[in-house]
Amino acid sequence: MVTFRLPPGRIIGTMNERRNRGARAALLSLEADAASARGGFACLFSTSDEYESALISERRAQGRYSRPKSSWPLVFFCGCTLLMLGTAVFLG
Repeated sequence: MVTFRLPPGRIIGTMNERRNRGARAALLSLEADAASARGGFACLFSTSDEYESALISERRAQGRYSRPKSSWPLVFFCGCTLLMLGTAVFLG
């Protein structure tokens, strides 16, 4: 069995160049994405305490930690207290 000889070196070089062109572009794109990702994760706070205090003050400004406007918890507490008091008087 006889094998054919390989194509000339310039053809192989051209094929490798075409193949590597896409890989080189992908590598440059990945490097650019990595650089932008590193810049996006920069932290504005030096400690976790600074972050937490800023987060809490922002949430307070949004009104997330305000007291509930409903009086239902107080009504429920009074009802349970009266129920326990009535049970104690009835059984005692």
